[in-house]
Amino acid sequence: MPPITCESIASHPDFVPLASIKDLRVDLRYATTANFMGRNMYSPLDCAWAHRDAVNGLLLAMAWLTRQRRGAHLCVLDALRPQRVQELMWAALEGTPLSQYLAPPARGSIHSFGMAIDATLVDAEGREFDMGTSFDDMTELSHPTLEAAFLQAGALDNAQVSNRHLLGEAMRRGGFHGISTEWWHFDCGDRVAVRAHYARVL
Repeated sequence: MPPITCESIASHPDFVPLASIKDLRVDLRYATTANFMGRNMYSPLDCAWAHRDAVNGLLLAMAWLTRQRRGAHLCVLDALRPQRVQELMWAALEGTPLSQYLAPPARGSIHSFGMAIDATLVDAEGREFDMGTSFDDMTELSHPTLEAAFLQAGALDNAQVSNRHLLGEAMRRGGFHGISTEWWHFDCGDRVAVRAHYARVL
């Protein structure tokens, strides 16, 4: 599909504003300085959007979570990330070991199609669940595939791993799947199919 600009997202029928989703918490970290870049990456763009397919998945994830844990809420930390922002982030990390945490712009981040969600869990007062690391922690402690080893070594505790698993299961119930390096990142659908059949947001 042909790409679209972020400025035109509000008039595009495939995209839904996150603010319209009842009971979803939203705290876009790249619209603040609380991210690995240390600056607001989105202003003046409005990036609080996701593709309607991802939104449908979020609704399923939220419904499952409500049934499983009273007072727990999904909180979206990142959703739509325009290609131009992905390019800026890649430029900051290219050639370093930390580039493993970003998709090269030439291939494209699934965030740039509105089909990836970074999320955590918060309680009824908005306090984040303890996941063992912060969002955007670019160390192996954030890697879901290494949780068992870190648990055995005492670097993560049972409550932190349990919180990660609760988040992951909620997102899986919504049709998302996680990745090996970030406990907070979830893709909606197959990456190859998304890149082939969804519009990239520039």
